[in-house]
This record gives sequence, structure tokens and C-alpha cells, in this order.
Amino acid sequence: MLTRWVATVPGGVRRRQRRRRLPYLGPPAYGSTPRWGFPALAWRWPTTVPGTSSEVDRPVTVDRVRLVAGNASAMMWAVAALALLAAGGEVWRYVLMVRSLDGALSSRLVATSDAVVTTAAVLALAFAVLAVVVVVWWLLLARRVAADIVHRTPARPDWQVLVYLAVPGVNLVMAGVVLAELEHQVLRRPAGGRPRPSRATVVWWAAWVLSGLLFGATVVWRFRGGAQAQADGIVLTAVTDLAAVAVAVLTALAVRRLTALLSPMDPDRVRHLRVVSVSGAPEPALRATRTVPSRR
Repeated sequence: MLTRWVATVPGGVRRRQRRRRLPYLGPPAYGSTPRWGFPALAWRWPTTVPGTSSEVDRPVTVDRVRLVAGNASAMMWAVAALALLAAGGEVWRYVLMVRSLDGALSSRLVATSDAVVTTAAVLALAFAVLAVVVVVWWLLLARRVAADIVHRTPARPDWQVLVYLAVPGVNLVMAGVVLAELEHQVLRRPAGGRPRPSRATVVWWAAWVLSGLLFGATVVWRFRGGAQAQADGIVLTAVTDLAAVAVAVLTALAVRRLTALLSPMDPDRVRHLRVVSVSGAPEPALRATRTVPSRR
């Protein structure tokens, strides 16, 4: 015995009524300005509306650190080029001073040498100040990202890091300490362990201290008078410029290295692989017939 089930709509079979389409009478008209909708002001971020919070929580990401690191590295390479040009100008000035012992020099040649030295020194100093600001910005962002990755807090607060880097003399010692602490967190080392700087960090630290000492000695030496003191000051300035070149290059490399450690796989640098040919593999089994419901 077979039983046939028939499903019906609750309440019986109903016919679908056709909805009556009303004619279009134009846009709505209001006797006064409606009180619903958006506030009567220009479009802006919600945090700028009066009565709301003005602070925006913008999490620091690795992409942002990589962007700032690229700018910092480029500016450091520019500082290195300008400092190298300034060192070359100082060497040229020293050669002209030695030649002046045998006779008078052309005023145009001396003026050109002074212009090269002054222009290169001013540009190098200006770019160095901007580059230091960007590098410090990268340092603060990298410390925050490194701490978030290992789920810790930074070893020192940001204000303390800024004080250590801004005070002359103290920054010669503490700059390497701050960089070693950042490297310690970037390498995911234990939180209770003592930061041990790598060889690259130690080399940067030594170059930084040497450059600072040479800069201080150059400034003090410039107050001495006499032809010999002036000649020694030119040589000392050239050596200081070369030390600045080394610091700028090592800083650019350090920023690039630590940023790469924060994000080991850079999607922009990963080379996409594609299959060119397959050799030595067995032939795949082909389907002899195609079933009726299968797609072509």
C-alpha cells in the first residue's frame, strides 16, 4: 500500500495577489527641515563631531614600520653622500692650503672651494637633522611592534628613550643600549635575559661613539688660532665627515636589518614561482567517457 503526501500552504491554497503599482508623484516635499538623518554639518571623521572622543586608536602595523624604515634608509644614504662630498671639499681645501705655501692662489679657485665646503656642510647638517627625526620615529614604532609581537611591554617608556637620545654625551652610551634592547625583542629572546648586542649592533655603536667624540674634538679645535691649528682643523673635520658617512651607512643597514627581522617575509620581495615544465612525472589518467550531468 502506497501513501502519497501532499504539502499545502498553511491556511489553504492562496493566490498570490498582484501588488498595485502607484504612480510616481515626484520627490517628497517637507514644510520644514526634517529632524532625522545626519547632523547638519559637512562630512568629517566621526571623532571630530562635538561630544565624541577626539582620540583615535591607530594600531601600529609592520607595514607602517616598513614604510617609515624605507624613508629613513633613503635619507641616511643621502646624508652619507652629502657628508662624503663635505669630506672631499675639506681635502680639497687642505690641498689648496699646502699649495699656497709656494705661491698665491686664484681667488676664484679659493672661493669655489669655500662654496663647496659650506654648501655640502649645510646640506649634510640639514639632512642629518631630518634623517635623525625619521630614524627616531622608526625606532619608536619598531619598539611598539616588537613588543606587540612577543606580547610584552617595551623595556623603557618612549619619553625615557627620547631623553636618552636627546641629551648630548648621554646619547653616545644609551643609543647603543636602546638599539640592543630593540634587537633583543625583535629576535624573540627571553624577556628576563640580558640584551646581548650582535656584532652589527656593536659595530654601529662603536662608529656612533667615535663619530660623537670626533665631532666634539672638532668643535673644540676650531677655537684655536694659528695656521697650523687651522690646517689640523681641516684634517680633523674631514675625518669627522668620514665618520659621519660610516654612521649614516651603518644606520641605514641597521634599520633595514631590524625591519626585515620584524617581518621576515616581505611580499614585495618574494619572487613568484611558476611551473615551466614537468619532467619524469607519470602521465595522468584521462577520463575515457563523459557522463551526462558532467560539465564540459
